[in-house]
Amino acid sequence: MNGDRETLETLSRAYKDSVPEDLREAKRFGWYLDAVYEDPRIARNAHQRVADMFDHYGTDYDEQAGVVEYRMASEDPLHDGENTFYGREVHESIHEFVNKVKSGARGLGPQKRIKLLLGPVGSGKSHFDWMVRRYFEDYTTTDAGRMYTFRWTNLCDVIRDQDPGDDVVTSPMNQDPLVLLPQPQRDEVIERLNETLDAPYTIRNDQTLDPASEFYLDALLAKYDDELQEVLENHIEIVRLVASENKRQCVETFEPKDKKNQDETELTGDVNYSKLAVYGESDPRAFDYSGAFCNANRGLFSGEELLKLQREFLYDFLHASQEQTIKPKNNPRIDIDQVIVGRTNMPEYREKKGDEKMEAFNDRTKRIDFPYVLEYDEEAEIYRKMLRNADVPDMHIEPHTLEMAGLFGVLTRITEPDESVSLVQKAKAYNGEIDDGDDIDVRKLRENGEAAADIGEGMDGVSARFIGDEIAEAIMDSTHRGRSYLSSLSVFSHFEANLENHGSIPEDNLDRYHRYLELVREEYKNRAIEDVRHALAYDVDEIRRQGEKYMDHVMAYIDDATVEDELTGREQEPDETFLRSVEEKLEIPDDRKDDFRQEVSNWVSRRARDGTSFDPQDNDRLRRALERKLWEDKKHNINFSALVSANELDDDERSAWIDALIEQGYSSSGAREVLEFAGAEVAKSELEE
Repeated sequence: MNGDRETLETLSRAYKDSVPEDLREAKRFGWYLDAVYEDPRIARNAHQRVADMFDHYGTDYDEQAGVVEYRMASEDPLHDGENTFYGREVHESIHEFVNKVKSGARGLGPQKRIKLLLGPVGSGKSHFDWMVRRYFEDYTTTDAGRMYTFRWTNLCDVIRDQDPGDDVVTSPMNQDPLVLLPQPQRDEVIERLNETLDAPYTIRNDQTLDPASEFYLDALLAKYDDELQEVLENHIEIVRLVASENKRQCVETFEPKDKKNQDETELTGDVNYSKLAVYGESDPRAFDYSGAFCNANRGLFSGEELLKLQREFLYDFLHASQEQTIKPKNNPRIDIDQVIVGRTNMPEYREKKGDEKMEAFNDRTKRIDFPYVLEYDEEAEIYRKMLRNADVPDMHIEPHTLEMAGLFGVLTRITEPDESVSLVQKAKAYNGEIDDGDDIDVRKLRENGEAAADIGEGMDGVSARFIGDEIAEAIMDSTHRGRSYLSSLSVFSHFEANLENHGSIPEDNLDRYHRYLELVREEYKNRAIEDVRHALAYDVDEIRRQGEKYMDHVMAYIDDATVEDELTGREQEPDETFLRSVEEKLEIPDDRKDDFRQEVSNWVSRRARDGTSFDPQDNDRLRRALERKLWEDKKHNINFSALVSANELDDDERSAWIDALIEQGYSSSGAREVLEFAGAEVAKSELEE
């Protein structure tokens, strides 16, 4: 066992391998010039580096949705999938965010805008912002994402009044070393870089040095008679720059404080009072570059609940975004280079949107809607992720439990459709549960939903956070009761009991949400009934035999041919009665039968071309039809009264049914519950007939 343990030596080695080789190595300015000529991307601005970061971790293109999925969000390789994002709408939002960053990288305008993530509580916008910061930190440790800054050295040798503690001073704004070159010479270098740059953007840099560095450069140029080479060789060291939010280096977060205590110096920096006695009040060396905008330079600024800030306080964002400068008190303007991301919820957005005095600020923002997930299978994946990341190894999640929880959430988020489609049908259509023969236009549903919504569909409703909390409560309740399984019925009970107690759910919505919960109960009942019917009557071999028979008759019908009779061996016309007995189980009308038969025929032909043999289990519609027909054929041999009264049930018979439910994914206890719940419904309906 001891051989499997990590030792201090192996831990130390792993840490060292994770650190850039040149992290502690000081280099000369000449080296940096050679490095950027060899790899011009080193000199990228913040938008360009963040844009490349998203591509660096991999992309996948969803042709159906027309959306690029970025693997840092869809797979989360850095954290083994712990923070994966789900849902078409969410990936559309991420795609839109990246497009705005990439547009900014090309200088098309968004580089001068705040990227404002707008969404309801619990939609994941804050977590996405957190993920971007974590990946940016990691990206800057890689060779592809490397960046450098500079530090001044041996200042006391030249500047008489320099504090000995300031003999070595790192660039206060972590600026790119190219900023040390006067603009004409810098432009010459950049022109050369762009000649060899293989990227969809060009390198740009017209920033001025921060005031302190400008002071040092002027003093040193005076000492060396304007010999720039002497200054840079004797007093500049180039060092690797790695982003770190904890160190407030190239990544910074800013949170609203109490209005009375909010101070713009938190954004722009303030006087360094410890240096006033040394340098004097007007000296640029006596300034403390500790403002959030200063710390975020070369990287990411993240503004939490941005619109909760006072209007006057938001004025600093106008220059920071549009002019890409900040103006500290009693100091000249300072150039900044960063991607500014803000987050806000719906109430604050509505309030500021209607404020005419906020027109300038609103004009400098690019709103990116971050809605709730609208596909309940994807919503269920959010809850599975929650359970994977938690300590619940002994809790069995019964079939449909998380999907039905997700369905409830989705019903509260989508708008009511017209009378031709029910709300549940709309949710199923969004979930991809739409048959080729169904007369449902999902694209039209989405367009109508967007038009009917206040801001956008999915921008209000019950959050995944609320549902996740109730699932957690249901798990703990089951644990206390000594139950090792979680079922839909248990989750529904917690929803019903706690809707009124959740602060983010408006009271006006409660009656509607309770009605939606009843719709979900009904959907679950139907699915549970299907599972029980499957357990009572399912026969794999019979499904395959009936499927092959159906296809033989369909192909003969389409080709206007005959079929060999199974018993007599004689050629006969396709059995229309048999064909319709299958198709009617899907409620396919007589005038649509040809469409369905052609659809199934095309499916079989495609599989044959791919070298895949026919299996009715692989076609969801055909499988459902055959299962329902099999039920009709076999139900007459089932003892339904035994389902209603346990006393009449043979133990072997019950065990066989429970085993069949276990094969569908139920636990033994969960199988007994669903057999009791749905079995009684099945028995009653059949006995009534």
